[in-house]
Order: sequence, then C-alpha cells, then structure tokens
Amino acid sequence: MITGRFLRLTGTSGLILLVCLLTAAIYVPVANLFIEPGSPFHVNTASVVVFGKYLCFAMLALSIDLVWGYCGILSLGHGAFFALGGYAMGMHLMREIGPRGVYGNPILPDFMVFLNWESLPWFWHGFDMFWFAMVMVLLVPGLLAFVFGFLAFRSRVTGVYLSIITQAMTFALMLAFFRNEMGFGGNNGLTDFKDVLGFDLQADSTRIGLYLLSIAALAVMLLICRAIVLSRLGKVLIAVRDAESRTRFIGYRVEHYKLFVFTVSAMMAGVAGALYVPQVGIINPGEFAPANSIEAVIWVAVGGRGTLVGAVIGGIGVNLAKSYFTGALPEIWLFALGGLFVVVTLFMPKGILGLISQWRRRQPPPEPAAETGPTTSTGAEERA
Repeated sequence: MITGRFLRLTGTSGLILLVCLLTAAIYVPVANLFIEPGSPFHVNTASVVVFGKYLCFAMLALSIDLVWGYCGILSLGHGAFFALGGYAMGMHLMREIGPRGVYGNPILPDFMVFLNWESLPWFWHGFDMFWFAMVMVLLVPGLLAFVFGFLAFRSRVTGVYLSIITQAMTFALMLAFFRNEMGFGGNNGLTDFKDVLGFDLQADSTRIGLYLLSIAALAVMLLICRAIVLSRLGKVLIAVRDAESRTRFIGYRVEHYKLFVFTVSAMMAGVAGALYVPQVGIINPGEFAPANSIEAVIWVAVGGRGTLVGAVIGGIGVNLAKSYFTGALPEIWLFALGGLFVVVTLFMPKGILGLISQWRRRQPPPEPAAETGPTTSTGAEERA
C-alpha cells in the first residue's frame, strides 16, 4: 500500500528522476573518493562542486515551475528569493570565520572593519547560530514573497504587469545591496568562507556532503511539489491558471491560493540559494540581476512548463550546455541561448518533456497478442 501511494505520488517520470538522483548520489562520491585520479571513471572535486551548483539551479527552476506551470504566475524575480537565502547562509558563514579573518576581529567581518564600522549591525545578530540562519533562509524570502504577493494579488495584478513588477522588485534589491551602507559587503558581497558547522569548506568530504545534501533537498522538494499539485489545492491552482475569473466566480478566494503557492515557492528558492553559497564560495548583488531570473524561466520553458520533472531537466541540462559552450564558443553562447528559447517557444511549447510525451502518443498501439490456447469448438462440431 505504501509502495502504491509512493508511485502515485511520484508518477513514472518522477520515479525515473528519483532513481537517477539516487544513482548520482552513489556514483559521484565513490568516483571522487575511492577511484584513482588517473582513471576515466574518476570525478574530480571541481566537477562535484559544479554538479552541486546545477542541483541548486534545478531547485530554483522547480520553484518557478510550481508557480508558473501550475498557477500561471510568471515570476521574473525569483532570483531575489534565491539571493536572499544565499545571503542568509553567507552571513552565518561570515560569522563562523571569527578571528581568522584578515583583520583578526572576532565580531566584525573583514569588510566592516575595512569600512570602519564600529559595531555589528542589529540585523547581523543571531547569525552566529546555525539554526537561526536556517530559519532566516526560509523566513526572509517567504516574508518578502508574502508581503509582495498580498499587495499584488489583492490588487488583482496579473499577467505581464505582475511579471514586470517582480522584475522591478529584484532590480531594486540589486541596487540596494550594491550600497556599502547596507551592511552586506556592497559590490564584493560576502566571501572568504572558512567552514560550516566546523567542517572545512575546502575539504573533499565537505564538498561531497554539500553535494549529497543538494540531491536530498531536490528530491524532497520534488515530492512536496508533487503532493501539492496532486491534491485538491493543486486542482484549484490549475483552475486558477486556466480560468481565474471563473474560479473566483464559483466562490474560491483566488488570491489566497496564489499567495500560498507563491510563498512556498519563494522559500524553496531560498533553500536553493542557501545550498548554492557554500559550494561556490561567494554571494554578491549580481545574484539579484533580473537576467538571472529570466534565464531561470528559460530553463523551465526548455525542460517543460507544468511538469516539475521537466523543470529539473531544464535547470540541469541548460546549465550543462552553458558550461560547455561558454568555454568552447564564448562569443555565441548568448545568441545560442536566445535561439534555443525561440525554438522552444515556436516548436516545443511544452518543452523537452512535452516533446517526449507527444512522440509516445504518436506511436502505434501494440498488436494484439495471437491466441495460443486451445480453440473453442463450434456449435456444429459439438453437435457432430
């Protein structure tokens, strides 16, 4: 019974994705820690970091697909929630440095000493505790999304207007975080992290641990999203996406449903940002750039909007291609990305996963199996 419920929750494509994640969770650590570097099966530590970063991007894409694919909210500012989660984690990692910084100040981070700050700002207090930082990773993006969504959805701002407002929000945050007086490191952001929970961030074992944590977080988020979209709540969200006025007319408080899913999605993006920062070693205002949010929407469109699994495929696949082409053909990468989006929009409206589903539907049905058992005697034979 438990197996049946699990299969219904994941679906076929979700189950295949979870198996792939489990395989990657086993193979990459073994190949990194136990296979010799000269072997073609060895995975170096730099690749582990890159894979971990792609998993974080997949979580961001998943969070966007939840609101865009199932509720019709095209957010072009989800990079803001991703960056806020990253900053919350970055603040904790900065506090963990303590007196090991360049200036040896046990309380103030190096950039504050450099800028002649005399005391720790009030909003930095508590970040020396890991649990507090983790609460902030969820609370700060969630609170911003709740306030923003409450004002926007109550005013019935929808469509392209909502997309523009979300983009304006992340652009405003980017400008604010660039300012040194904000207390977040200005243009340089937060960097030079040493360890997390006492584990050296440069150690291979820590890198593997963060990679495994990213896989686990992605799998849990996928199951949470599937549980939401398969529930009655998910049916209402789809109704809001397809016919918002009609759904409101029959008595549903549409703005409440949109606010809930928008807030949950922002918290998911915040967790992705928190896992991203210790793996790449830096967080700066560039993460708020509107282009980052637009690029994440492209990942979802390429993978398949409204499929969840497609968003994960798009988040990982597009970034794999980006890493390759920015090294091989750096001058044309942006044109290739734009062309890819145009091709997907014109010829693959449901993305890669939708294309696969369409191909499977076009396959001829299997031939009926020939009867191999004993033939039934006719009435005449019986009479004879």
